[in-house]
Amino acid sequence: MTIEPNTSQEARRRIRSGEWTDPTAGLAPGFVQANLAVVAEDLADDFERFCQLNPGPLPLLERTEVGSPIPVKLAPAADLRTDLPRYRLYRDGTLVEEPTDIVTLWRSDLVAFLIGCSFTFDAVLREAGVPVRHLRPGGNVSMYKTNRMTNPAGPFAGPLVVSMRPIRREDVDRVIELTASLPIAHGGPLHVGTPDLLGIADLSAPDYGNPASVGEGEVPVFWACGVTSQAAAEHGGIPRMITHAPGHMFITDLQVTR
Repeated sequence: MTIEPNTSQEARRRIRSGEWTDPTAGLAPGFVQANLAVVAEDLADDFERFCQLNPGPLPLLERTEVGSPIPVKLAPAADLRTDLPRYRLYRDGTLVEEPTDIVTLWRSDLVAFLIGCSFTFDAVLREAGVPVRHLRPGGNVSMYKTNRMTNPAGPFAGPLVVSMRPIRREDVDRVIELTASLPIAHGGPLHVGTPDLLGIADLSAPDYGNPASVGEGEVPVFWACGVTSQAAAEHGGIPRMITHAPGHMFITDLQVTR
C-alpha cells in the first residue's frame, strides 16, 4: 500500500526521485498546489497580462526570473524542472511530448509561471465532510473546454477550461462558501448544474483528466481551471510552451489559509 506524502517537501522529494508519478490530488493536504506554464522571455509579459485579464482560471502566484527554474517565493528549495510528476511540451500549439522532467528542455531564456489550482481546496472540502470523489490514488478531476472565451493578451487566447466535481445537492451552498474564500485556488464555482450552458455535451468525455459520473442526488459543479493556459497554447499556436500535465501539479510550501 502506497503511503501518500503529507508535507510539500516530502511530496516533492518523492516526485523528483520518480517514486510518485500519479496526479497530485490529495497529496500534502493543506499546501497550495499550482499549475505550471513556461514560455520564452519574449512572450512572458503577454502571458502575465493574460493571467491578469483572466484571474478566475489563472490566479498568478509567482513569476520566476528569466532562466531560473527556482520559485523563490513559493518553494525556494524546489526545482521546477524536476518537481512535478509529469509535464507537457507544446510546439506550435501541438502537444508533442509528456516527459517526467524538463531538465534537457530548459533554456536560459525561459520564464516560469505558477498559477493557482483547485486541488488546493479539495482538502478543505474533505475536512468539512464533503465527499471529493477523485481524492484516491491515481485520481484526477474531470476538465472540459467550454464555450466561454478568455480575454486575449498578445497571442494568448482561447476557450475557458473548467474542472467539475459531482457535489451532493445538500452540500452545494456550503461548497460555494468554502471555495469562494480561496481566490488563489480559483475561488467559488462559476457554474452549477446544466453543463449544456457551458457547451459541454457529454460529462463522460472530458477533454482532460478522468471522467466522473454524476449520481442521483448530486449536481455537477464547475470551477475555472488553470488548464486554460494549455488550451491557449493550442488555440494560439504558441511556438514553444511547457506546462504541467493536467492533474500533475507543483506542490508549493505555501499553506492554505482562509
